[in-house]
Amino acid sequence: MESTDKPAAVAATTTSTPSTTVAASKCPFNYSAVDAGLRVVLFAAAVIAVVVMATSKQTEMVPVPGLPTSVRVPFSAEFTDSPAFVYFMAALSTTGLYSIITALASILLGRKPSYTNTILLAFALMDVVFVGIVASATGSAGSVAYIGLRGNSHVRWDKICNVYDEFCRHVGTAIAFSLFAAILLVFLTMFSTFALYKKIR
Repeated sequence: MESTDKPAAVAATTTSTPSTTVAASKCPFNYSAVDAGLRVVLFAAAVIAVVVMATSKQTEMVPVPGLPTSVRVPFSAEFTDSPAFVYFMAALSTTGLYSIITALASILLGRKPSYTNTILLAFALMDVVFVGIVASATGSAGSVAYIGLRGNSHVRWDKICNVYDEFCRHVGTAIAFSLFAAILLVFLTMFSTFALYKKIR
């Protein structure tokens, strides 16, 4: 009896172990697909923000102080006139490059059984860095845009959006997409951290 019972018990153990392993490795959703999709959306938001800001140039005939109102001179408004907008362009361009590189990395890693802890940790750390970069660029550009929209009577800074309306619309749209990109990066940071947590739990 003992010789026939033991092999049966061993066989039952060996057959149940693979199913337990498969069940434990199952995830509620595909990390790679969701992560890659979010990073592609981030890339699109960054590119749109950069393109809209780059095409914001507007030229208007503006009266010159001290001369008759009939005398008007062409003046242009473009993003290169403000260091905050230049920084905005550099930050969003870098973010777009980062997002497409990490999206491709996510797709390539998706062909393997699962993420590696090192890659997940790198994604989480770099996403936090780019949250700071995009948020600071959005804030600096937004503050300059607000002065252009409202002006500042205390320091006698005149508003310009009543003259360069198209320029201000472009700047506002670019800042809106940049804010959306910052929110996406926050979600990506949380997502990478959660994925890492699920891996090491």
